Amino acid sequence: MYDYLLHQEINSALLKFRIGKEEDDLSFYSRLIANGSTIQSLYHELYKQHPRAGTQFNLLIDTLAAAHKIRKPALKKTDVAKAEKGHWFLSNEITGMSLYVDQFCGSLSNLGDKLSYFDKLGVNFLHLMPLFESPAGESDGGYAVSDFRKINDRFGTLEDLIALQQKMNTAGMYLMTDFVMNHTSRLQEWAIKAKEGDPHYQEYFYMYDDRTMPDIFEQTMPDIFPETAPGSFTYVPECDKWVMTVFHNYQWDLNFSNPAVFVEMLNIILFYANLGMDVLRIDAPAFIWKEPGTTCQNLPKAHTLLRLLKQCVQVVSPGMALLGEAIVAPKEIMYYFGTGNYTAKECDFAYNATQMALQWDALATGDTRVMLAAQHELLKKPYGSSWITYTRCHDDIGLGYDDYMIQQASFNPYQHRKFLKDFYSGNTPGSTATGALFSVNPKTQDARISGTLASLCGLEKAISNNDEAAINTAINRIILMQACSFFIGGLPMLFYGDEVGYTNDYSYLSNPAKNYDNRWMHRPVIDWNKNNNIEMEGSSEQRIFKATQQLISLRKRLSMVADLSNLTWLTPYNIHVAGFLRQKEDQRLFCFFNFKNEVAFVDWQAVKEKGNPPIVLYDHWNQQEHLVGRDREFLIIEPYSFSLLEAK
Repeated sequence: MYDYLLHQEINSALLKFRIGKEEDDLSFYSRLIANGSTIQSLYHELYKQHPRAGTQFNLLIDTLAAAHKIRKPALKKTDVAKAEKGHWFLSNEITGMSLYVDQFCGSLSNLGDKLSYFDKLGVNFLHLMPLFESPAGESDGGYAVSDFRKINDRFGTLEDLIALQQKMNTAGMYLMTDFVMNHTSRLQEWAIKAKEGDPHYQEYFYMYDDRTMPDIFEQTMPDIFPETAPGSFTYVPECDKWVMTVFHNYQWDLNFSNPAVFVEMLNIILFYANLGMDVLRIDAPAFIWKEPGTTCQNLPKAHTLLRLLKQCVQVVSPGMALLGEAIVAPKEIMYYFGTGNYTAKECDFAYNATQMALQWDALATGDTRVMLAAQHELLKKPYGSSWITYTRCHDDIGLGYDDYMIQQASFNPYQHRKFLKDFYSGNTPGSTATGALFSVNPKTQDARISGTLASLCGLEKAISNNDEAAINTAINRIILMQACSFFIGGLPMLFYGDEVGYTNDYSYLSNPAKNYDNRWMHRPVIDWNKNNNIEMEGSSEQRIFKATQQLISLRKRLSMVADLSNLTWLTPYNIHVAGFLRQKEDQRLFCFFNFKNEVAFVDWQAVKEKGNPPIVLYDHWNQQEHLVGRDREFLIIEPYSFSLLEAK
């Protein structure tokens, strides 16, 4: 429906920023007109009752126009190229790696010199962990930002980031960085002004004169870090007020019920877009909207806010995708892709944290039934959106899948989770894992798991015991875990160090800024002498790197692995094996993964159930051809191994 006043506001912004009749200006105008009424509707859903709603909406439109005006021609050209591909990020040709710049190679300028390493591996997408300024000693790994526009000195400068982005663009690589949306550092400019008593900036946060509202909020808000940061509010003596601090006392939660906060943060997002980010990772989106009497997580208006953000981003930088870092229950995660009229129009990506945890479940138990019980929820992901798939990331491993999924596998949920925690912390007889429990809740005994991929798969213990057979088994587990996450659908994201089998790094214990947080054990400092062992035939580094390299290469060659909502789970007739089909037109890839330390026998009926039964299958991983046998004849899969079978 035509809205005269909205159209006039858009025209006013175009005139103010001298946006004319050039081709890219006309494209921007078309997108703004097409999205304008939706932007206005979503904005009013959030802010219509706010006394400054009209003024801030006008400023929002101006913010979009200003960001377009300064967007570089090269980035506008990239937007067009991505638009011509459709959903460019669904491609099977993209493989990512997540890393801390300082831990990996020291600085952004050094990272530019490492691009040949990624090219050798096959990685063409980098997620750089938080880069922007955060105070030493209370940075939360960079997630307590004190300046959203200044690169932390230890990484380099903004010019270094721009130079890296240009190098990556020339090399055909993609770049993602973090946007810490929920909170700021208490040393950030707005927080400092609020602390000094400025009422305008105090409204940017949840600040109260006494404990009345904090007590009401805390009746229903769970503790995020019960061990190290209990409670959700912190007293600020400088202004004699209480401020909401959901994560740590030095991270002040932003009050998005104030439209000025949304416009300020949108301006920062578009600043990142104009640096050339291909994907922006929105940290902790589940927490961005707060209401008393709720858990203040996953609230409906959090989704409204994300949808508004997506519409605005599409207007200025349509080539930039958004990743919502919502680590929530399987049913809850689907809402972050959007629902109803906004299906696949909220976040383009979400982490498949459920599948990641289910793979660790299967590895510990040798039983895939819990994994299979969860898939009906995960398959609800809409076409046009995608997963980030991974076996390990900078964070802990949570066991957040639902109890009924565990019960369907005939396990007791409490005992099952206790077994997994004990197994991966090395407290179960026969466990090969060397991990640790993170954020143990003394009341509920809930906890998450820390440790590198290699250490949790047994490599650390095997090397310590100088046990060659155990080393071989651990390496097989590592590659099995990576293969399953690579081929299940989505954009696979390696965590740095995993490509060469880094075990736990305990150097964090001697650093007072880190020693309280055992997640730093799986955030290693890279020793490039160790990484150079990828050239040493037979070394664990060479074996893991080569296998990872082969998986990436295979995935790029097999177009049916693109995330086209083309995943079908198979009946493997063996509880130790997970099996699924990836199909694109007449191309079919049957994938089977044996999570047991025993030979698995998979009835050939498993590949005959879905459509036209294949006669010949070629196993791309094991490089052998199979004639599909009769029922009650078997595909044989070695312990902790897998088959990637293309129908011929």
